[in-house]
Amino acid sequence: MTVPSIGLNDGHEIPQLGFGVFQVPPRETERAVSFALDAGYRHIDTAEMYGNEEGVGRAVRAAGLDRGEVYITSKLNNGYHRPDVARRAFESTLEALGYDYVDLFLIHWPLPTLYDGDFVSTWKTLEEFKADGRARSIGVSNFQVAHLERLIRETDTVPAVNQIELHPYFQNREVAAFDREHGIATEAWAPIAQGKVLDDPTLTGVAERYGRSVAQVVLRWHIQHGMIVFPKSVTPERIRENIAIFDFELEPVDVEAIDALDRGEAGRNGPNPDAFDYVPS
Repeated sequence: MTVPSIGLNDGHEIPQLGFGVFQVPPRETERAVSFALDAGYRHIDTAEMYGNEEGVGRAVRAAGLDRGEVYITSKLNNGYHRPDVARRAFESTLEALGYDYVDLFLIHWPLPTLYDGDFVSTWKTLEEFKADGRARSIGVSNFQVAHLERLIRETDTVPAVNQIELHPYFQNREVAAFDREHGIATEAWAPIAQGKVLDDPTLTGVAERYGRSVAQVVLRWHIQHGMIVFPKSVTPERIRENIAIFDFELEPVDVEAIDALDRGEAGRNGPNPDAFDYVPS
């Protein structure tokens, strides 16, 4: 299975479909990632807060794959935004993965109500990681338009990606449009709304016409909109199903029908980044 890549604004490329390990218990991570790699995934999305970076690294090594064949993303823990703490946290990420670089490192949340509202110094610290080559690309996650505007205005680096909640019920159109206008690739987390869209009659109808699962149809919709997606599963059959979306294409009328499912802010499942202030204890 060949997964297409998207060019980033820093000259690097990222596979458009990857495998996410959010909420995969650390003890199960190596097994799940191993299944994914065997199915053809070459993009793994983890984070310091997930506590499973070590399992990701073990799975890649156990698969016998060259490090350059697998795109690995991780994200800064919410409790580590101060520059010196962020530097130590990043070193711990590399140690846990067992590699001397990551392909992409993100600020996980902007946390504008914490750290005196200062996520700019955190971003400048990530610029250091990029400059020394330990992060090939840097980006953000859950950043709103105002947060992105501030980074662009006050620093030297436009984020390569912005990973945001995005699915048929919450299409996050303002942020996605800003990303496009500024050359920022959009990654969609919770691409099937954590399963909430699976019984939607519009989606089940489209899926029946194509002889596909609803999850495949929704993931294909993301791909055709140019989004980067990384569905999560620990079930081998579902892992294989989620990558089998590059041998069909949705007709424009079906893309438009899914577009029409957007509920705006009412469709958001996760926290609002303007107010989210969770820091792990």
